[in-house]
Amino acid sequence: MGYDNDLIVRAASVTLKERRRLVLVARETPLTSIYLENMLEVTKAGAVVFPPVMAFYTRPSSIDDMVQQSVMRMIDLLDLEVIDGDMQDEARWSGFDWAAKGKQNA
Repeated sequence: MGYDNDLIVRAASVTLKERRRLVLVARETPLTSIYLENMLEVTKAGAVVFPPVMAFYTRPSSIDDMVQQSVMRMIDLLDLEVIDGDMQDEARWSGFDWAAKGKQNA
């Protein structure tokens, strides 16, 4: 940190400087120790590191459902409002439906 060699890094640096929310989506695994140390440093600086890990607890029916759930989590982290009708509100995680779960186990 402290060295801005391109516009994206500069924009991230300014975002942190202004104490605005910065969400970084980590690339796929495997993560090296260098990646992990860098993620720790940006987290200490105030950023949120978001690994786009598929959430199977939502019981997605397609790959599109999994991608949409990750995108909705990123949108929620940025406190953005969804206006486009293509992004379904069902993709948001609101907790387990324990009543429905109990009916399945009965």
